Parts: sequence; structure tokens; C-alpha cells
Amino acid sequence: MSDSSLRVIFAGTPAFAARHLKALAAGPHELAAVYTQPDRPAGRGRKVQASPVKQLALDAGVPLLQPGSLRGADVQAEMAGLGADLLVVVAYGLILPAEILAIPRLGCINVHASLLPRWRGAAPIQRAIEAGDERTGITIMQMDAGLDTGDMLATAECEIDHRGREDAASLHDRLAAMGPPLLLEVLGDIERYQGAAAAQDDALATYADKIDKAEGRLDWRRGVVELERQIRAFNPFPVCHGVLDGERVRIWEAWSLAGAAADDPPGTILSADDGGIAVNCGDGRLAIRRLQLPGGSAMPAAELLRSRSALFAPGRRFEPPGPGTEG
Repeated sequence: MSDSSLRVIFAGTPAFAARHLKALAAGPHELAAVYTQPDRPAGRGRKVQASPVKQLALDAGVPLLQPGSLRGADVQAEMAGLGADLLVVVAYGLILPAEILAIPRLGCINVHASLLPRWRGAAPIQRAIEAGDERTGITIMQMDAGLDTGDMLATAECEIDHRGREDAASLHDRLAAMGPPLLLEVLGDIERYQGAAAAQDDALATYADKIDKAEGRLDWRRGVVELERQIRAFNPFPVCHGVLDGERVRIWEAWSLAGAAADDPPGTILSADDGGIAVNCGDGRLAIRRLQLPGGSAMPAAELLRSRSALFAPGRRFEPPGPGTEG
């Protein structure tokens, strides 16, 4: 290990975190250990699966730890024994108690997918698209006891391509590519960045609450721009949906159309052709371009209409959401 390199512990779980771990593993710093969440059931078959970070750590031959919590004295003693200079956290998913924050010589830093203090919390990528934000980015911050409240060490910005109908999947991938080089830049001169850290303005803070599956149910009374953003924000999870003739229709892609809303009730299908399935909304019309029926695959509307045109006949109406309606 050279004089300029650090002994680093990495903590992360999903694919976003794995991109950062891969860059660290290929960089000049020594990985003392990798922490990731315990294996959990996932997918349709609910089979127990290793996280992307675990898979990468095993491939790289880095010591791997998967505690269910960091609050135990034994877990904290084990981390202290690693003798790390720094703990790098990227979408780990477990709370770091004060005892953990105090272990590394240089503390703990976090790579967060927003321009703090906007969108602290669990789902910054989705909430930024849903809210219609024009810009987002990556913030690297010094962690403290609060939820994404620590001093900011560095940021990188990008535009959200609403005109190009960017969804959460594509924005996730762009941010996942932006984060690793910024992280390596900060680690290359960590003490200088820490010395110039900027406090967040708490008055400007917003919170990106964790996505609930129930939020995916579309309320056709809303404005068409809001609905389009909701659909893009929740692609690929939880995927927005409506209920038509008792069938749950998952809507993967939809475009707002020019023109005012028709006189028909919100949720009414106005037309269905190769251009999409046009649905009346609160203040306009939404063209569903890609969708999925139960037991089937997601496909373009034009393709689905060849076999299920009767389901989407003009004049039919998506059921309005109401109290007690399943999300």
C-alpha cells in the first residue's frame, strides 16, 4: 500500500453500490472488507439471492461480512479490528450507529444519488423524476448521526431528460456511472476535501420516502404531466398500473398528448391504435405505449392490441382508485 492510498471498508448492497465497489477494487486503495445486507428472498420464486455487492466481493476475493445489524458490540469490535482509515457507504440499507461512525480514523463517507439537501432518504432518483426536477446528481458527504444530513465533500450534477422521457432505470444508470470517478477523486485527497466540507442548509431539505407499491396505482383524475412523470419514476419498480375490467394492467411507458381532456370521465379510453392507447385524464390525454397484462410480458401497445383489442375498446374505462383499493 502506497503512502497516498487508504485502507477502506466498503458497505453497500444493490447494483448502484456494486458499481462503486468495482471502481474501488480496481483503484489504488486497499479494501479491508466489504459489508452487505444478509441474503434475502427476491423475484417471483422468492429464492434467496446474494446482493450484487456480495457477488462482486466474492469474485474479487475481498473479506465479506453480512451482519443483520451494526448495533451489537461484537459487530462493532470486529469492524474496529479491521484497522480501516475510512468507511465508504453506498446504498447499504442499514443504520450506522454512532459507535460505527467513530471507528475509522477518517470517519465514514456516503455516496448519495441526489444534490443534497434535496431528496434526503431512500428513493432520491424516483422522487426527483416524480417531482419534475430539472437537475439531480451525486453528493459525497461526511456521515453524521442524521439521515443524509452530513457536511458535503463534493458534488457532480446532471440534467434529468424529461423531454427524452427519462425513467428511473436510465437515470439510475447515469448516476451510477457518475459516482465512482467522483468517489475516487475524493479519496485521492480525502483530508483536503474534508477540510473544505460545506454544511447543508436544512431549510432546503426534502425527503425521498421509500417507494410503497400502493403508490403505483394511477389516479386518472390527476394531470397528464404528473401521471407521465409518475410512470417514468416508478419504472422499473414498482411499475404503475390501472385496473380495467378487473385486470391489473401494468403501464411501463406512456406519453402525454397535446390537447385538452375530453368530456368523458377520467380513465376512459378514447382511442386504441398503433400510436398507443389514449386515456382521458384530469387535464389532458395520456397515450399508453408499453404495457403488460397478468401472466404476460411487457409489450408495445400496438402488439397487444392484435390479440386483446376488445379489452381496450374506446369507451371502456379504467376503474377509479378508492378507499381500500389494492395498490
